[in-house]
Amino acid sequence: MKELTKAEEQVMHILWDIKSGFVKDILAKMPDPKPAYNTVSTIVRILENKGFVGHKAYGKTHEYYPLVEKSSYTKKMMNGIMYNYFNNSVKQLVSFFSNEKGLTASELEELKRIIEDEIESKK
Repeated sequence: MKELTKAEEQVMHILWDIKSGFVKDILAKMPDPKPAYNTVSTIVRILENKGFVGHKAYGKTHEYYPLVEKSSYTKKMMNGIMYNYFNNSVKQLVSFFSNEKGLTASELEELKRIIEDEIESKK
């Protein structure tokens, strides 16, 4: 699976959210200042060439939909971040976010509960 540019990711997030839509639908969900219609159309075609998006044709109009699930792309990107920035260590990743984001005691307790639940499910 190829990595996406920021603009491509933005379009994919919109498509994942709306499930399917025309370029005008994607454009409507974009924040101001909105890019040109042709820019969004070009990004969608690039995504189609990369295998992320499919379409249904209605004459000259196309309705686009995601071919790649958000969870699959997220998993690939997170694995890349883990490998490239944290030596493939979950411990280093969690430590980084704990230190950099200044997690509160309640947030750390919630993480602890999630970990404890995961440990119980593996027994």
